[in-house]
Amino acid sequence: MDSLQQRSSTVQEPPGAVPTYRPTPPPAWQPRTDPTPLLPDTEPLRVLGTDAVADADPALLLRLYAELIRGRRYNTQATALTKQGRLAVYPSTHGQEACEIAAALALEERDWLFPSYRDTLAAVARGLDPVQALTLLRGDWHTGYDPHEYRIAPLCTPLATQLPHAVGLAHAARLKGDDVVALAMVGDGGTSEGDFHEALNFAAVWQAPVVFLVQNNGFAISVPLAKQTAAPSLAHKAVGYGMPGRLVDGNDAIAVHQVLTEAVARARRGGGPTLVEAVTYRIDAHTNADDATRYRAAGEVETWRAHDPILILERELTERGLLDEDGRRAAAEAAETMAAELRERMNADPVLDPMDLFSHVYAEQTTQLREQAAQLRAELEAEGEA
Repeated sequence: MDSLQQRSSTVQEPPGAVPTYRPTPPPAWQPRTDPTPLLPDTEPLRVLGTDAVADADPALLLRLYAELIRGRRYNTQATALTKQGRLAVYPSTHGQEACEIAAALALEERDWLFPSYRDTLAAVARGLDPVQALTLLRGDWHTGYDPHEYRIAPLCTPLATQLPHAVGLAHAARLKGDDVVALAMVGDGGTSEGDFHEALNFAAVWQAPVVFLVQNNGFAISVPLAKQTAAPSLAHKAVGYGMPGRLVDGNDAIAVHQVLTEAVARARRGGGPTLVEAVTYRIDAHTNADDATRYRAAGEVETWRAHDPILILERELTERGLLDEDGRRAAAEAAETMAAELRERMNADPVLDPMDLFSHVYAEQTTQLREQAAQLRAELEAEGEA
């Protein structure tokens, strides 16, 4: 019996037998890094209501508050526009405003934001015109804004497909020597998509300067997180890819800002990607087309209302003497001015050019697009003559 036959017969011996051959895993099977530093904390990081808030910059706290008030009003106005027929759909971030605002403020002007369809507020907080942010959801035009001008990728409706794009841009920037970080936003439902896995795997292998922010609001439309994953937390998924995971209270605006700022700084200095899970809650329904009462209890929603991001920040600012009635009134009035302008502009019927369907699809139009454009142009001219 040759050595190969001996090894085969030994491996197939009945239980209890002492094998004469025991395969040894090759070195590639061993852990490449120590997983301990990558593990997230057992509890979400909180700053508001703790001793750590004493180190927070008062000016930053006040700016976060003003942006949260503006963001809440933006959410309520956009939701009202759907009921008036001015928006086809609006996925509200009511209750998640702290994540949206912190994500925008954590980036430098040269960095890139990769939002999902729910993250119009983050885009607005980064400087995008509110009407342009809603153009896609209105169904009027392509993206509604120039991504290169604002360093904001197109709002992404397919779940998680923006994540590999963020990794690609960040990796390319690093290869070119550009000092650029990409921050990609996704919901807990998006972590169940293959694009999530591919993006995190490539990012870690390439050590791309990208930060992944998962807004865990409890539900992927109507599917609770417990039916999506059995992981201890979504932040723990980072360890399997070889990047650090951070867990933060998503309703604590200064805590989210701190964690994201640290992750962006780490990426910028060459430390690679970070996965941040912000634990928050979607107060409104998934969209205006959803009935959330079919899958969650009113008591659950009310419990989260007590942990509202505006409420807990306002309480801290008031207790520290940084916010008085005049300050609250000024923030509310600024938000109402924004909402009034948004309402007025969205109530005006847009002037649309059907030929825009063929613009900005390819840098150079394909033969098929040119043929289709010519056909539509001829039909429009014939209709005009008639």
